[in-house]
Amino acid sequence: MNPNIISTSLVSEPFEPVDAAQQFHRDWGHAGAIVTFTGSVRPDFKGQQVDYLFLDWYPGMTEASIDRIAQTTRETFDVLAVSAVHRCGKVPAGDAVVFVAAASEHRRAAFEAADFMMDQLKSNAALWKRECGPHLNQWVEPTPKDALDMQRWSIPA
Repeated sequence: MNPNIISTSLVSEPFEPVDAAQQFHRDWGHAGAIVTFTGSVRPDFKGQQVDYLFLDWYPGMTEASIDRIAQTTRETFDVLAVSAVHRCGKVPAGDAVVFVAAASEHRRAAFEAADFMMDQLKSNAALWKRECGPHLNQWVEPTPKDALDMQRWSIPA
């Protein structure tokens, strides 16, 4: 089997990050280093209950933005493969919203690639996020911490 060196998907249904990690490991376990990250919807925001995160998207544009981020990651870091799965639509609190993986010969490149990919997905993917709960319905805006995270990378996405 010849696995794709870049794999991305935008899904509206729940996905199991453990399954995604196991598949990536089956495809790239020979690499030497694999780093995975799963992001889940937090159940609260500043003490207010969050029932779900709604991620609005624009078909075609959103997928292209995720593809570009994965391609930039693959071209920038000394990695063999990268993968990204991102939810869109209504994602209940506690559910996985994003999964990324990077495979390389050595750990540092895999860690950096996964970290870069997450920062880029959070800040530059064409997704618009709204936290919703009993007393909460607000758009998620970038924070000063997000800006600091992005400053670490002098690489355009």
